Amino acid sequence: MKELKQYTHVFLIGIGGIGMSALARYFNQKGLMVLGYDRTESALTNTLSAEGINLVYTETISNQFQNLSKETTLVIYTPAISNTSKFFEFFKNENFEIYKRSFVLGEITKHLPTLAVAGTHGKTTTSAILVHILKSSGVKLTAFCGGILQNYKTNYIGDGEEVVVVEADEFDRSFLELHPSAAVITSMDADHLDIYETSQKLVDTFKEFSRLVPKGHLYAKLGLDLDAQFISIEEEADIQVKNISVENGTYVFDFQKGDIRLENLEFSLPGHHNLFNASSALSLAVDFWPDLADKFGKALASFEGVQRRFNYIYKSSHFVVIDDYAHHPKEIDAVYQAISEMHPEKKSVVVFQPHLFSRTKDFAEDFAESLSQFDEVNLLDIYPAREEPIEGVTSEFLLNLIQHPLKQLITKNDIQNRIKRAKDEVIVLLGAGDIGVEATKISNYLHESI
Repeated sequence: MKELKQYTHVFLIGIGGIGMSALARYFNQKGLMVLGYDRTESALTNTLSAEGINLVYTETISNQFQNLSKETTLVIYTPAISNTSKFFEFFKNENFEIYKRSFVLGEITKHLPTLAVAGTHGKTTTSAILVHILKSSGVKLTAFCGGILQNYKTNYIGDGEEVVVVEADEFDRSFLELHPSAAVITSMDADHLDIYETSQKLVDTFKEFSRLVPKGHLYAKLGLDLDAQFISIEEEADIQVKNISVENGTYVFDFQKGDIRLENLEFSLPGHHNLFNASSALSLAVDFWPDLADKFGKALASFEGVQRRFNYIYKSSHFVVIDDYAHHPKEIDAVYQAISEMHPEKKSVVVFQPHLFSRTKDFAEDFAESLSQFDEVNLLDIYPAREEPIEGVTSEFLLNLIQHPLKQLITKNDIQNRIKRAKDEVIVLLGAGDIGVEATKISNYLHESI
């Protein structure tokens, strides 16, 4: 790959993905002509268009693309895009430079101080918290985020290059392309077994990533089999969160890392998993610039969250509706813990859209156990994303494993009717598929009708 300054045009295949769109914004800010294809128009792609990025939604190879120069055009694709994509085939057959998103991200960050957030859960929230506390404290950073930060309404920050923040994605072993100056690993639970085959291979790849981090600058959740500084919530560890209380719906806690002690920090995201995410972000920020530790700690109070991460769609004394991206049993457990802590007096109702046939098959019993914790379980059809169906793997198959008297299959059209009947309940919409679109519709309905 040539130096970035030698390119004038960038074409992104799958530009509407959350990671790809952040790269598109990066190149757009750098003054390159940015073009891209995505199969589906969305709120995010519409925003990219408004920012001056050229998008198409059909795989028609028009003169606009045929006239691109292979000497000055960089083509980037996401692994979620099929190799049979007409754009992929066109650029490959015409001998354009074509690279995976992860490789390009690695090249961008190669010579810059880079803080990386890895883990099968918690990457997006942790990196978003890290971005916010750095930016709020005056650090000039570049950040590629896996979600839309509520504070800034974007997944890309381009203030400067004192430091770069990236999510280190384990899917397709992408994070092995990075060059981290410091990193945190939040979890290594089995996932993406369609890629890794076994949980041990996944763990081995995380360990391979950990060896990319300079010694003494790797942080990890207490209990993981890594050579790292460990972070815990109210347990003895290298970095600790202690003296936790809840005041007016906000966590108040102390943070201890070596000689640095920050007291009475405030943080409003519910759940102990989010306290861990906050402490992970603080650990990386303090590693980068310890003299700003006090500012980093105080900035936690103004963090507003990430879209589709425990977002309150509606909240009243009668009922609450929450939208969350959780699509793994451990993430569902974390959402249930947060609901139980923040709304102990209300009945818990889950509407879950399983994501991927392979994930549903691999973790069916774990999903059943996690979902059974709720007082009522509603399942939508499986969201296939990049996959073809697997025989026998359906939402009905999962429903039959759930040991619960109040369980049913529903359609998207049923969600609004279920919410209309809500009384003294917390209804949580979970999943990484297009249930997020339904959440937006529900939010609009509730705020217009109630």
